[in-house]
Amino acid sequence: MFGADDANIKIDRRQLLRGQIRNQLPPLRPPWAQTENSFVALCNRCDDCVNACEAGLLFRGSGGFPEIRFQSAGCDFCGDCLQACTTNALHAPVPAPSLAWHHRAVIADSCLSRNGIVCRSCAEACDSDAIRFQLQTGGRATPLLNLEHCNGCGECLAVCPNHSISLEIPEAQ
Repeated sequence: MFGADDANIKIDRRQLLRGQIRNQLPPLRPPWAQTENSFVALCNRCDDCVNACEAGLLFRGSGGFPEIRFQSAGCDFCGDCLQACTTNALHAPVPAPSLAWHHRAVIADSCLSRNGIVCRSCAEACDSDAIRFQLQTGGRATPLLNLEHCNGCGECLAVCPNHSISLEIPEAQ
């Protein structure tokens, strides 16, 4: 889910020509990216941030703009992409993980552990201890997610064997 300022997302020409006429969420941009409209206006698609990412998480996405993918690892918020960006499309007063983005992990009902299969891969990979498991009767364990500890690094996405974890922006409460 995206916040209120993202609710007015408009489809662009490319989406229209591809038949994607429903409002679609913008792709996950690199850490410290400006709002989507500002990011697209400022980014010159030079690939400097993509080339700076030693973990290989950034790639050239739709329209040539950088996106992040958590298939093999999570972001350690090293700041290399931020330093490589010369257009201010990626900008932060301080390159702190807490300022990288508002995305947080969400665990779907398809989680193996929620369905009685022993798996705790996400908790083992989570350096911020945002994911823990609470034992239930019958030997099951339910994943508990602490959004205050989650920094949206994506480590849990990379290791989830069932792809039951996604990153979303929590709704304002």
